[in-house]
Amino acid sequence: MTDQTTSETDGAPDTEAPQAAEPTAEPTIEPAGDATDTTGTNDSAESDSSEPDSSEPDSSEPDSSDSSESDDEEAGDGDLDRLENEGDIAADYLEEFLDIADLDGDLDMDVEGDRAAVSIVGGDVRQLVGRNGEVLEALQELTRLAVYRETGERSRLMLDVGGFRADKRTRLERLAAEAVAEVKESGERKALDAMTPFERKVVHDAVAAAGLASESEGEEPKRHVVVLPSR
Repeated sequence: MTDQTTSETDGAPDTEAPQAAEPTAEPTIEPAGDATDTTGTNDSAESDSSEPDSSEPDSSEPDSSDSSESDDEEAGDGDLDRLENEGDIAADYLEEFLDIADLDGDLDMDVEGDRAAVSIVGGDVRQLVGRNGEVLEALQELTRLAVYRETGERSRLMLDVGGFRADKRTRLERLAAEAVAEVKESGERKALDAMTPFERKVVHDAVAAAGLASESEGEEPKRHVVVLPSR
């Protein structure tokens, strides 16, 4: 009996060996290609938010309003139809989203510089903003992905809800004006608190409009704007 048990145990590897080799015969993981493409879309959308925003250069380099201003200038009449189409696609997606969420709200569409802009106004949509605009940022990314799905092109669309971004822009412009006045008086650079890419973009533009230069320093999430004295 001992010999039979040993022979059966020894023979087991021989019968299982072909099965162990079979998993290697699955080299085609085609869905991974689709997942890679989707991830690339997310990455590109986030780099714009990079606003969003995405409107900033790579985080490893100082960013300024000069690059974003040049982008705005490059958007000509030939891009107007494309941007308006992005706005229409985004509006359709958001309208369906509001219906599913059982929320009331109207949609305003516009073109600002080199990007489409869509705003959800009216009704009680505060829950779509979230703490510090976190829900708004997520909804903006979903909307950009909806546009990408229809056009196959990366979108830099900006979404606002209940005037949240507009109000924040006003506060940031006021903050930038105060920082500019302080730097002009002291002649020393001034570092501001950490901000999102959208917030830094607004401050860069406001500082440039006031006649000074600025740059971003640090790494996310502590990346911030530094207002520089005139040379």
